Amino acid sequence: MRIVAADIDSVGTDIDYSLFNDLGDVTYYDDKITEGNARERLAGAEVLMINKSVITDKLLDDAPDLKLICEFATGFDNANIPACNRHGVKVANVVNYSTASVAQHTFALLFYLVESMRHYDEFVKSGDYANQPHFCCLDIPFHELDGMTYGIVGMGNIGRKVAQIATAFGAKVIFYSASGNSTCTDYERVEFDELLRRSDVISLHCPLSDRTRNLFDAKAFDKMKETAILINVARGAVVSEKDLADALINNKIKAAGLDVLSPEPMAKDSPLLAIQDSTKLMVTPHLAWASTEARNRCLEEVKKNVQAYQRGEARNIVNP
Repeated sequence: MRIVAADIDSVGTDIDYSLFNDLGDVTYYDDKITEGNARERLAGAEVLMINKSVITDKLLDDAPDLKLICEFATGFDNANIPACNRHGVKVANVVNYSTASVAQHTFALLFYLVESMRHYDEFVKSGDYANQPHFCCLDIPFHELDGMTYGIVGMGNIGRKVAQIATAFGAKVIFYSASGNSTCTDYERVEFDELLRRSDVISLHCPLSDRTRNLFDAKAFDKMKETAILINVARGAVVSEKDLADALINNKIKAAGLDVLSPEPMAKDSPLLAIQDSTKLMVTPHLAWASTEARNRCLEEVKKNVQAYQRGEARNIVNP
């Protein structure tokens, strides 16, 4: 069996891909499969592993032997499911491999903002702490998560993990079901406007859909507490960046921590770049999913998807 593993650079060059070598004849590419290189690279290939490569009808026309696409990800919007269906190509994703990593990063962003970590670190490293007579510095007060209301949008695997951690810190968890189909009864479910009104912290863990695109816009920020903190580790387009920038600049909410943007990489003229105050805005470059452990789990799950296919079984197929 000929297998092509592409987009390796986006998954990381510090992990070992040799676990795939016993699956068949595997060819590795750091970059994406495109319409321009598909005919050459996918000649005779039955399985394609990708992360961000965009699948099109033309690309599939140039890969007539292709039968399975394995995503190095949970999301599969880049795979163009209708086109894959037309060509008889199945698509398999990876589920729940990054839950611990994303949940951990959620709180890393939150506590960085809640406790003004950059401010105090720079205060010490500048020498100001050594030159003052007092044993501590309290020029920016901070508050405990214990007793806060923690709002979650999207109560899937990651949302539930975040809810568990927030509860352990003593927060009251409420959630809004972005799909409307949640069966979770462990936490209080509320409508969107109530979540905005009550929450001291809101973190986003929902997929991007017609229901969630620009869900957090100017109207939503107007309904939030001025002391509220927003954390987005879901998809960038769930939040209107222009409206978020306006809300932060005009103190409609206290702060935001973002790991996802729209587009990615960040637009060179993003309105968020006007906010250089790290007590208001903390941005990381879409890395919440990417702990070493999570990426290794991802590869192991992709291998299991291919092995299932080789046995004639369907595993994590999103277009059965």
